Amino acid sequence: MVHHFLVTITNARLRNDTDRTHARSGNWYHFRRRRDEPVLDGRLSLTTPEGVRLLLTPAGPYLRAGAWALDFALWVIFMVGVRAVLPFSKLFDGLFLLLLFLSYWGYPIVCEVLWHGQTLGKRAAGIAVLRADGLPVRVRESALRNLLLVADFMPMFYLSGLACMLIDPRFRRLGDIVAGTQVVHVEKPRKRRPAVAAEPLALPFALSLAEQRTLADLFEREHGLPAERMDELGTLAAPLTGCEGGASIERMRRYAAGLAH
Repeated sequence: MVHHFLVTITNARLRNDTDRTHARSGNWYHFRRRRDEPVLDGRLSLTTPEGVRLLLTPAGPYLRAGAWALDFALWVIFMVGVRAVLPFSKLFDGLFLLLLFLSYWGYPIVCEVLWHGQTLGKRAAGIAVLRADGLPVRVRESALRNLLLVADFMPMFYLSGLACMLIDPRFRRLGDIVAGTQVVHVEKPRKRRPAVAAEPLALPFALSLAEQRTLADLFEREHGLPAERMDELGTLAAPLTGCEGGASIERMRRYAAGLAH
């Protein structure tokens, strides 16, 4: 029974390791990864050099339009504020027009390159731009996709871009297709549950060193397991602890604390 429970713990831990998010250090985005899972929906499947498959969910026109609208509104507010503080003269009018051009085209490029594929609008919408291989966009890709907004605007109000997104299975507009980019949903990282201190309790049964390590590992990594999964493991351990669910896990936690002493 002890061996069966510890094997179950190991399998749960391995599943958790496989399902944990793939996050590049300092990036805003997190993508769920799974091994050997068939893709039954519209998600994109990318394989890393390590043989791990990333499943990315393309962002549709609704979210992308909302992100663009927010970015545009912020840009308008910024330019109105700049115009309000600049004196009216030919010199300052020229500077204003130059700033108007540079900020409109430069804002999304700078943000997407420095903020890992996100502008303020995209961050609020929970989406990000990536290269086709799943890596962050560089200046070239970001500049190309944003400059081609002109083509997506034709004949009016981004009708070409909308039609392209509705036709393309990945919801890419013309700029994305040419630049080799993809706008995807961002998965928020899970909040870690705080570690719970437990009063040590001596084990009522003998464990090998490997089994002791497995038991200790469970509570070192429990922040990455859903509470429902922990309760399920607690119920499986009921024959060993004499209780079920959270109470059983608490007793196993005390056993693990006893191993550390």
